[in-house]
Amino acid sequence: MKLAIIGTGYVGLITGACFAEFGYQTVCIDKDENRVNDLNNSKCPFYEPGIEDLLDKHLNKTKLLSFSNSLSASIHDADIIFITVGTPTKRIEGEADLSFVWNVAEEISNNINKYCIVVTKSTVPVGTTKEVKSIIAKKINEKNFDVVSNPEFLREGSAINDFMRPDRVVIGCENKKSEDIMKELYRPLYLLETPLISTTVESAEITKYASNSFLATKISFINQVADLCEKVGADVQDVAKGMGIDKRIGNKFLHAGPGYGGSCFPKDVKAFITTAQKHDVDLSILSSVDTFNENRINKISKKIISKANLNKGDYVSLLGLSFKPNTDDVRDSTSLKITKLLQDRGIFVKAFDPEAMDNAKKENTELQLFDSAYEACEDTKAIIIGTEWNEFRALNFLKIQKSSKNLIIFDLRNIYNAKEIEELGLQYFGTGK
Repeated sequence: MKLAIIGTGYVGLITGACFAEFGYQTVCIDKDENRVNDLNNSKCPFYEPGIEDLLDKHLNKTKLLSFSNSLSASIHDADIIFITVGTPTKRIEGEADLSFVWNVAEEISNNINKYCIVVTKSTVPVGTTKEVKSIIAKKINEKNFDVVSNPEFLREGSAINDFMRPDRVVIGCENKKSEDIMKELYRPLYLLETPLISTTVESAEITKYASNSFLATKISFINQVADLCEKVGADVQDVAKGMGIDKRIGNKFLHAGPGYGGSCFPKDVKAFITTAQKHDVDLSILSSVDTFNENRINKISKKIISKANLNKGDYVSLLGLSFKPNTDDVRDSTSLKITKLLQDRGIFVKAFDPEAMDNAKKENTELQLFDSAYEACEDTKAIIIGTEWNEFRALNFLKIQKSSKNLIIFDLRNIYNAKEIEELGLQYFGTGK
């Protein structure tokens, strides 16, 4: 079985490398010539644990993986073609921008030479896969291809494990033929007894948005509970533990913090809301989630400025710039949003992140970046822990205190014990405590 992956972004590259690990001949396609050259030299354009090892293995040893600039040359003999291009949020409307998907569908229609399955793996609103079919069918007889929705559920920082050991695989098909081929594609997962959910195309598309929107809702809920805990003297971590033991609720995504960010949740929530509005369906719960999450950064920034008595010209230290640990992705990073609000007040931000500093500098040129957490925390008035990287979990605050007196710690991710920090003579503010 030969596979073609159109798009070498996060989803496309992980998907291609992992399918090669399954033993399939896989080609990944991108118009960016420099990107393709880097990938053919096993150089990944983003940080993801384990990906460069897979690239090196299947480019140079098994020869199962390749990268190309030519869509026409790469898909003419493919059995399955995956669309993994970006679907960013339109600036004004809030809906997903599907222009890349439509362009790829048009190109596919010009280059199909035999029966194949065209799979939408990009996160797309309900109805998109059927529209892809309509575009291709203008030039290709419908007997010569099928369309399938196969949404991805990859988490940045653990994507390879998520692909190899997924909670489930969802495939939305229109007929038995395409369903059987997709089941054969994922047969390597049968040994792990991975649930394979076969459903309609529309149900598969909605499953992706509904899943991400529910998780975003869970995050915003526990953050609202955290606000109440701060007012009444409760501890949100104890509350979350008491909630999470209930199997109907579960403990995942009950971690209070500055809000959700990244490349998926913000845009997917907005797109799901817009889709519902187009069909005259009330998803006001999600509208509240979206609004609360956007407002949360302002609230946290004001708390930091007030508690630390920050004024124009003061210095603060920010540890963590990526939207979550184990990635260099700073898209919709809450750390960068807080940074901008502080800078707007004339406050200088000294920052460190193990992987995301290059990307952060592109987004905010006024950031002062340092080679280590300790260098970033010298001569500072407050330390903000914005991302829960492992190397921030056991900082030597006695060492930090030598250059920064009367420090205030804002632990936005609750990775420290308040009592232990306060015993060192430092002021400590967690989230929901």
